[in-house]
Amino acid sequence: MNLDIRFDFQRRERIGLIEAIWGEDKSIDQLIRVTEEVLSKKEVIFITRINKEKAVHLLDIFNDARFYEEANCLIIGENIHKFSTNKKVAIISGGSSDLAVTLEAKLSLELYGVRCQSFIDVGVAGLHRLLNQIEEINKYDVLIVCAGMEGALATVIGGLLPQPIIAVPVSVGYGVSKNGETALNSMLSSCAPGIAVMNIDNGYGAAMAALRIIKRIS
Repeated sequence: MNLDIRFDFQRRERIGLIEAIWGEDKSIDQLIRVTEEVLSKKEVIFITRINKEKAVHLLDIFNDARFYEEANCLIIGENIHKFSTNKKVAIISGGSSDLAVTLEAKLSLELYGVRCQSFIDVGVAGLHRLLNQIEEINKYDVLIVCAGMEGALATVIGGLLPQPIIAVPVSVGYGVSKNGETALNSMLSSCAPGIAVMNIDNGYGAAMAALRIIKRIS
């Protein structure tokens, strides 16, 4: 059954952000139809959570499509309405297992022309790795912290640095980690005041939160 997909073309006018397309639960036919509609309006396509099988179909149809397999994201076209800002975002992760989430956040920010830098493998199990980078991280205006297991990295950074911190629990870890639920609860229970917490694996949402902050402080 073909269901109509109603893309929110007015979102940019309301809040300055475009609608991303959730690829995981859409069929290839639905993705093709919404892509054609959006491109006809001269708008950029940003698809999150798209697997390789679906991406290959779009790559065959749209010549300028770019698939970022490690992030499960696909982009077609360019965002001509980028932010004019000198603010920068650091994306910090506990380990390389968090890479997909950090890359989703990074691509989302770069789509809007925001400068960002990833700091990978600075988890609390090797605290010296974080401390070696802390002065550099402190140069950034907004911090996105991605961590699985017990999710303690956000609390540690929240106790060391004053910037807005957006924590993203990642679905990485054994047993009681419960696909990110332990990290989520840990971040929500953080004793470091003022940490904002996204849903599990929601790198895109963290990037959009960072953009909202940047829009207000630029």
